[in-house]
Amino acid sequence: MRARIYQPTRTAMQSGTAKTKNWVLEFVNETAREVDPLMGWTSSADTQAQVKLTFDSKEAALDYAKDKGIVAVVTDPKKRKPVIRPGGYGENFATNRRGVWTH
Repeated sequence: MRARIYQPTRTAMQSGTAKTKNWVLEFVNETAREVDPLMGWTSSADTQAQVKLTFDSKEAALDYAKDKGIVAVVTDPKKRKPVIRPGGYGENFATNRRGVWTH
């Protein structure tokens, strides 16, 4: 069995860091997906592809994979710098503007 270990990123609808601290072990599809001729749904006979395991650390996920004989590929996250303006949101309501601000 093959799997990949990664740390999930934020979704497009997320501004916080919820659900991004844990590490996920996800099995790779062994068989290709097929389109069901009757309903048109995409399906697969590989049930392992539905399994996602979460761990508190990368080392715990690697230890689990090693104990179970799973070949795992680790994808390290790319950290982003936070975008913080010097004035922040309060800058919109500053009283020390150089010019008059109106609608």
